[in-house]
Amino acid sequence: MTTQTPLTVPSREGRQRRERVAATLVLEDGRTFRGASYGALGETVGEAVFSTGMTGYQETLTDPSYHRQVIVMTAPHVGNTGVNTEDDESTRIWAAGYVVRDPAIRSSNWRATRELEDELADQGVVGICDIDTRALTRHLRERGAMRVGIFSGDAADRPDADLLDAVRTSPQMAGAALAAEVSTTEPYAVPAVGDTRFTVAAIDLGIKAMTPALMAQRGIEVHVLPATATIEDVLAVGESGPDGVFFSNGPGDPATAEHEVALLRQVLDRGIPFFGICFGNQLLGRALGFGTYKLKYGHRGINQPVMDRTTGKVEVTAHNHGFAVDAPLDKESDTAYGRVRVSHVCLNDDVVEGLECLDLPAYSVQYHPEAAAGPHDAAYLFDRFLELMTNRQTAHQDRSASEGTH
Repeated sequence: MTTQTPLTVPSREGRQRRERVAATLVLEDGRTFRGASYGALGETVGEAVFSTGMTGYQETLTDPSYHRQVIVMTAPHVGNTGVNTEDDESTRIWAAGYVVRDPAIRSSNWRATRELEDELADQGVVGICDIDTRALTRHLRERGAMRVGIFSGDAADRPDADLLDAVRTSPQMAGAALAAEVSTTEPYAVPAVGDTRFTVAAIDLGIKAMTPALMAQRGIEVHVLPATATIEDVLAVGESGPDGVFFSNGPGDPATAEHEVALLRQVLDRGIPFFGICFGNQLLGRALGFGTYKLKYGHRGINQPVMDRTTGKVEVTAHNHGFAVDAPLDKESDTAYGRVRVSHVCLNDDVVEGLECLDLPAYSVQYHPEAAAGPHDAAYLFDRFLELMTNRQTAHQDRSASEGTH
């Protein structure tokens, strides 16, 4: 009989703890939470939103869609796996602030290169810990996402009335045009892995690194363009124009994106295959004539159930959105671009999670099929994009062959 040596785990008291000072979180309705500093010292304001993911916090923090938002983590333990040099979804942390209940004393993962809190501090991200994030999440669920401030160090010594005033005078998310603030300023290309099958123009509204990487794995050369790109910029991609156009995820209110919607309509007018995710889904909705609206507290996390109505399959998906498309679930809609149907729906609250044009090669989803931290149920949506471009290429070849016989 073999015996196993018991594992000895150092006590929490035996580990060196980080120096912390008092910190205060103030919601715009006046509710206040007292805790301890986490990350950088100072003050920050933004929209308070909660994320239900238990893993993937590095991908969450570096997702540009979280620009000007203060993320409340519903998972109580954060920082366990540290951070590394491979999992960032962009070049920086975009979250305006970070709220956790119980930060890890030290990371424990073979891929970690440093501690999460060191990264937060170095990038100036003000956070708070040692508060009841469950109570905070329930408050946001009942009353909706709202503005919030985190104050630590000297900033927390001001009177509560001054802290509340700083929150209430900060910008609201409704009406905010933010895509241009997170977009690349210069075009760049991500080459296809292996032979190049297609060339795609991707409009960066807050694109995550895994998105062009997954397209590249499918033989797609991706040309990432700024949010300010024109139709001439799009048509300049590839030898004779792009084989497809992609609109990425991104922050802000889709009702403000007039330039992007106008560009998308020009793409649809030309019949170029289109695929959009998250913000791109909302912009397709607007381009087709649907409205958009702000959700009470949004969908954020990596465990949201969505049904693909074309197959009946239920997917567990990654979400990060506070706005949604207002389109009918029970019927096809007649638009200026032909028939459109809702292709995906959230099983929690019946929010529109996808649109499909029946008379044009265009579709979109509200969630994140690239989901670097998982789940990967929706990765097939990139194959659908490949299929749209293949069908268009085949149709052009058939037409050319037919014209050549006359």
